[in-house]
Amino acid sequence: MARVVAITGASGLLGGNLAVELVAKGYQVVATKRAGTKVAHLDDVAIEWRDADLGDQQKLMAAFAGVDAVFHCAAAVSVKRDVTPEMRDTNVAGTSRVIEACIAANVKRLIHTSSVVAVGLSPDGTPCDETATWNFEREGLLDAYAITKHEAEELVRGAAERIDAVIVNPTYMFGPRDARPSSGKMIVDVVKRRLPGWTDGFNNFVDVRDVARGMIAAWQRGRRGERYILGGHDMTYREVFEQIARIGGVKPPRFRIPKPVARLVGKWGDRLESRGKRAVVNSTQIKYAYTNRFRFASRKAAEQLGYTYGPLESAISDAIAWFKSHGML
Repeated sequence: MARVVAITGASGLLGGNLAVELVAKGYQVVATKRAGTKVAHLDDVAIEWRDADLGDQQKLMAAFAGVDAVFHCAAAVSVKRDVTPEMRDTNVAGTSRVIEACIAANVKRLIHTSSVVAVGLSPDGTPCDETATWNFEREGLLDAYAITKHEAEELVRGAAERIDAVIVNPTYMFGPRDARPSSGKMIVDVVKRRLPGWTDGFNNFVDVRDVARGMIAAWQRGRRGERYILGGHDMTYREVFEQIARIGGVKPPRFRIPKPVARLVGKWGDRLESRGKRAVVNSTQIKYAYTNRFRFASRKAAEQLGYTYGPLESAISDAIAWFKSHGML
């Protein structure tokens, strides 16, 4: 009989691709969803959907009944600087409810999806590993997502004595089934030629399917209470924009955006956010766009989990094909 696993956040980019990988390996997948969540893009995947919100611990416990492992992928993502009550409730209190529901339902293992924003920033450009100090505030790159993902990961670490939990820290993911889109918005914007130029910053980019397979390996071979960076390629934004443009058959952004100009745009975004209005970018995002310290290494995952990652081209190509087939490009 197939082992049963549960996923929170299966409607998202990572959760959906994780469900595909688990089903392909012969596991029975159940997934939680809120009322009104759109899941039509996963109609071809054998998922048993169970109604449960991160705000309802009792429904989570019922949804987790009879499962061997829970992959907690659900999270609120925001580029805002200030933490809202809703974001803290989802990312922090929601994680606490998932932990307690797993314990109550006698789930054997929890695989918590954190992020590299809960790890740290390189002080000198050398890629960070899992031992890095969380230094986002000191480096001026603190935002709501980094704060709440860090707090959520600390909750999981603190609960490791009560539940067998392992943590994964993905980097910037590309791939198909990005229905919102989330990180794939960068691909859409480049292909639609919405970006005016490029910046000097670095990020680490990876195929979401490599991350999904890494999560399954973390479930099966990860050490209790430890975290694993699941990353890929350290690249400048200019490099990744050019790669997306080449695969998408369009011209890449042509010029470097001067940092002083970008800073002014970021400050204007801060003013809009302070008035409760939506900003295209804020000053923290501008700092991310130019930093060379957002680099990560996955050696620990490779050594302990057998984690590997492939070229980014296939992730971009398959994402573009999926976007086109769903009328998003």
